[in-house]
Amino acid sequence: METNTQAKLEKATFGAGCFWGVEATFRALKGVTATRVGYAGGNTVNPTYHDVCYNETGHAEVVEVTFDPAQISYDALLNVFWANHDPTQVNRQGPDHGTQYRTVIFYHSPEQEAAARASKEALDASGRLRKPVATVIEPAPAFYEAEDYHQQYLQKRGLASCHI
Repeated sequence: METNTQAKLEKATFGAGCFWGVEATFRALKGVTATRVGYAGGNTVNPTYHDVCYNETGHAEVVEVTFDPAQISYDALLNVFWANHDPTQVNRQGPDHGTQYRTVIFYHSPEQEAAARASKEALDASGRLRKPVATVIEPAPAFYEAEDYHQQYLQKRGLASCHI
């Protein structure tokens, strides 16, 4: 009798400012099997970093997280997302500003949508933040992988973190 030992992996996609630090944060989590940085939510097919930064394509810098839900839950990923950026900022994080740095959750299933909306409402109701949460929650659009030099950027340079 054969058994399927391969885990059913899921994807989660988050935008929380510059994707270098966001990627490093998620990559370090047990249960995350892969991360890719890229662009999503815009109106240009196959945008480049230059396009996203200078041509107003509408894309956000995002991290696509592949995870094993038997090891880490989507709710746990949401907690990391909320804890590692300022979700009240509109089109900026730290010194970075522009629509590509917006706070966004792109969901891949109705369950992810429900969890994301519930966690956003809970954070807003908690009183921990001085302003309302500005994070947008939308269906996952096409994901365009960023140029290779952006992948695992901090790790390649021996850096532990950036501004997040």
